[in-house]
Amino acid sequence: MNTPEVFVHATGDLLASAAAARTVTRLADAIAAEGHAHLVVTGGGIGTKVLAAIAASPARDAVDWRLVDFWWGDERFEVTGDPERNDTGARAALLDALDVDQRRVHVVPGPDGPDGDDPDAAAARYAAELAAAAGNTGAGSKGTGDAGAAEVPVFDVLMLGIGPEGHVASIFPESPAAYATGSVVAVRNSPKPPPTRISLTFGAIQAAREVWILASGAEKADAVAEALTGVSQDKLPAAGARGRDRTLFLIDEAAASKLPAS
Repeated sequence: MNTPEVFVHATGDLLASAAAARTVTRLADAIAAEGHAHLVVTGGGIGTKVLAAIAASPARDAVDWRLVDFWWGDERFEVTGDPERNDTGARAALLDALDVDQRRVHVVPGPDGPDGDDPDAAAARYAAELAAAAGNTGAGSKGTGDAGAAEVPVFDVLMLGIGPEGHVASIFPESPAAYATGSVVAVRNSPKPPPTRISLTFGAIQAAREVWILASGAEKADAVAEALTGVSQDKLPAAGARGRDRTLFLIDEAAASKLPAS
């Protein structure tokens, strides 16, 4: 795995603006090179703030958003439109403001989806959608971590929040999801509500070109510091959130407060 790069911003608002600018630049470059781009977004306070900052950016139209495929790192297994769902927040913060191709917005099915109240079937459906996208682009990726291979498209940017205990997506420390193979896993009995979720695995995460960890607030400081120490990914999932080419920790000063002085 590559060595993470850490970028500290004074406040969460400045962090969101900087991450938004990075996103626009990275996606525009990917589209220029490949004709399309794949972006994995996250929810939570800072994740949604980044999406809103993209929507507000005067540079946002440098990206042809009709050529961007949108994916989610994880999703709460709730019905469409539920405020707990990450895609609900993403639509309000960003997607509703953009000219997107709805066929490229890959939402994770909920209990009102084609598989009903069966998160395992919904996870398998999302895995199949990822595999189909990998085949369509002709440039699928295989994860390289201990969690096993994952057939996914080449994600240009994969954004993740981090929990105070070090979880990313819906992979919690020493949970079954931390040992899952394939690309997508159903999560039950999550220690953070709601209890049922669907998440990308380490294999899918580690197949991304770039993984960005977004962290704002002093309550994230211990997890951020530990994630940079080389601890095992099953004990601290954020330690396994690494990209193939780059891994960025985009954090504010509060989240950086436990890092060793440089």
